[in-house]
Amino acid sequence: MADFNKTLNPGNLSESIVNVVIEIPAGSSHKIEWNRELAAFELDRVEPTIFAKPVNYGFIPQTLDEDGDELDALVVTNEPLPTGIFLKAKILGVLKFEDDGEVDDKVIVVPADDRQTGDSIQTLDDLSEQFKSQLVHHFSHYKDLKKPGSTIVKGWGGVDEAKQVIDESIQRWDNR
Repeated sequence: MADFNKTLNPGNLSESIVNVVIEIPAGSSHKIEWNRELAAFELDRVEPTIFAKPVNYGFIPQTLDEDGDELDALVVTNEPLPTGIFLKAKILGVLKFEDDGEVDDKVIVVPADDRQTGDSIQTLDDLSEQFKSQLVHHFSHYKDLKKPGSTIVKGWGGVDEAKQVIDESIQRWDNR
C-alpha cells in the first residue's frame, strides 16, 4: 500500500478540487483511521451500529487539522466508497466542529466528476436540509454512549471558508 501523504498532494484549491482518501464507507460502524506512522489503515474501534457513518469519511493528504490529524473530509455519494481508494473531489463547504475541545472541522465534498447527478451538487445549498440535519445530529451525538457532550457542531461554512481551513491545514503540514 502506498503512503498517501507521500504519493498524493492536497489537490488544487484554486479550482476547489481536493484529493480525498476514504477511511470509512458510508453506513459502516467501523472506526477506521489512517495510521500516519505505519502508512496503513487501522481499525481503531467498532462503534454501536446506531452511530454508523451517514456519509463516506476520509482525509485530505498532506494536511493537518488543529487536532494533529489529517483534515477530515465527508464525501457525499449515493453509494458507499470502499476504504483505501482516493478521489478528486469538489469542495462544497465545511462543517465547523469541535471534539473534546479541539477543532476537528469536516470539509464537505462530492466527486469532481459525478455523472449520476450530472454534477448538479455545487454548493452546500444543493444538499437537502434533511441530509444536513442528519450530519449535524450524527456529529453532535456519535460519542454520547462513551463521552456525552464531548462533540459540538459549531455551524456551516461555504466554499471560501472551507478553502481557508484547507490552506491553514496545508501550512500546518508543511511546518510540522
